[in-house]
Amino acid sequence: MKQQTSHVVDERRQPVYHLLMDGEWVEGQGPRVAVHDKYKREPFASITVADQQQVNEAVSSAHAAFRSGVPVAFERGAVLDRAAVLLEARLDDFVRTMQFEAGFTASDATGEVRRCIQTLKLSAEEARRLAGDVIPLAGAPNQAGRIGFTMRVPLGVVAAITPFNSPLNTVAHKVAPAFAAGNAVILKPSTHTPLTACKLAEVLLEAGMPRGFLSVLHGSADVVKWLQQDERVRFFAFTGSTEVGRKIQQAAGLRRTQMELGSIACTILCDDAQLDAALQKVVNAGYRKAGQVCTSVQLLLVHASLQQEVERRLADMVKALPFGDPQDPATVVGPVISEEAAVRIDAWIQDAVAAGARLLAGGKRQGAVVPPTLLTGVSDAMNVACSEIFGPVVCILPFQTLEQAIERVNATPFGLAAGVFTNRLDEALSAAQRLEVGGVHINETSSSRVDLMPYGGSKDSGFGREGPHYAVHEMTEERIVTFTISQP
Repeated sequence: MKQQTSHVVDERRQPVYHLLMDGEWVEGQGPRVAVHDKYKREPFASITVADQQQVNEAVSSAHAAFRSGVPVAFERGAVLDRAAVLLEARLDDFVRTMQFEAGFTASDATGEVRRCIQTLKLSAEEARRLAGDVIPLAGAPNQAGRIGFTMRVPLGVVAAITPFNSPLNTVAHKVAPAFAAGNAVILKPSTHTPLTACKLAEVLLEAGMPRGFLSVLHGSADVVKWLQQDERVRFFAFTGSTEVGRKIQQAAGLRRTQMELGSIACTILCDDAQLDAALQKVVNAGYRKAGQVCTSVQLLLVHASLQQEVERRLADMVKALPFGDPQDPATVVGPVISEEAAVRIDAWIQDAVAAGARLLAGGKRQGAVVPPTLLTGVSDAMNVACSEIFGPVVCILPFQTLEQAIERVNATPFGLAAGVFTNRLDEALSAAQRLEVGGVHINETSSSRVDLMPYGGSKDSGFGREGPHYAVHEMTEERIVTFTISQP
C-alpha cells in the first residue's frame, strides 16, 4: 500500500509509520514493531518492518535513480537549504517527538534540532563547492603539452545505519553529506527512535529530494544483512557499538565504510584547571541526553591536589540536577533508552559501590530513569571504569602527573575524544600529540563537538570522519582526468 505521508492511524488511534521507497511511503511486509514512550514505557506508535524483497527493491530504486542522473550541485544544495528552513518551522513537532521516543528533555531535543539545521546548511555549502585539484603535469619529465585535474565523484548507493541517541542530527550527518556528494541514500534508523527519521525524510521530500535518492527502511539486523549482501550498496556509514561495527566491516569486504563506534570518554583536569568553568562543562557533558552520548564524560581524571574540592563541588552540582519526566520543562536528566538499559546501569553502579567505590551523588532507579550519579574511589576492574556505561554516570579518578593521566586514557581500547583543562601550552600540546583519540579539546570536555569539525575515532572507536566537509570526501572517490594538447 502506497501513501503520501509517512504514517497512518490504526484502530487504537496510534500512528503507524511505514517505509519510504522510490519516493512513496509503503507499508512494510515484515512484522509491526511498537515504539515506546521512554519515560512511561508504554507504546505510543509503531512501525512496519521491511522484508527481504522490499530491501532489494529499495536498493534497485536507489541504484536506478543514481544511474538515471545525479542532480547538479546547485540543485542538491538548494534541496538541503530548503530542508533546513522547513525543519526550523517544525521545531516544536520534532522536539515533542524526541521527548516521547528518545526520552530527551526539551533542552536536549531543541539542541538536536538546532544542530541538525546547521548540519543541513553546512552540507548544502559542501554540495556547491565540491571540487578537485589541478595537477601540474608539466612539472614531470616529457609531459609538455599535458594538463590534468581531479574530480570527486559520488560512489552510488550509500547505506546509513543510525543510532537511538541522536535520532535527528546523526541521521542528518549521514544523509545530508551523502546526498550533497551526489549519492542515493538508504537510511536504516534505530527501531528505538524511527519516527524522527521519518519526519526528517518528509522534510527532505517536501524540500525537493529527487525520487529514489532517499529510502527509509525499518528493521534490525536482518535489514542490515540484506543490504550487505547487495554489492550495489557501495558505502556503509554506521554509528553504534564496536561489536556490531566489526560485523558490518567484515561483511563490507572491499567496499568503503565509516565507523563511529564505542567509547569510554575521558576528561582531564590538570592542577591549574579553572574549576568554575570546567566543572559546569563537565556536568553538561556528563549528563546531557542522560549520558547517552559517545563522548559523554565517563572518566573524570582529576589532579590529586584538586580531588577533594572537585568531589565536593561536583557532588553539589550533580545532586541539584532535576531528573525524571522529560515533558517537565525543569527536567535536565530524563530516562535512558529502555528499562533494560537502566537496570544494567544501576547494577554497574551498585557493583562498584559494593566493591569499594563511594557514591557522591545518585539514588534509586525509577523505571528507565537513572538519577545522575557521581562516583569516586573506582578501580579499573569495575565495569563503570572499564566498559562503556552509556548512562548518567561520571567517575572521578585522581592522578599525580599528566603522564599518568595520558596513560590511563590510552589504556582503554577506545579512542574517540578527550578533554584537557590546562593553561600550560607545553602540557596542552603534549596531550594533543600523545592522547590516542580522534579529537583532543583543550579547556573543553571530551563532548565538545561542533558540527563543522571532523569527528571520528581511532582504535575500537572506529575510523573515517563525520562533519559535512569531511564526510563528503569519505563518500566520494577521486578521479584523475588528463588532456594531451596536440602540438602545432
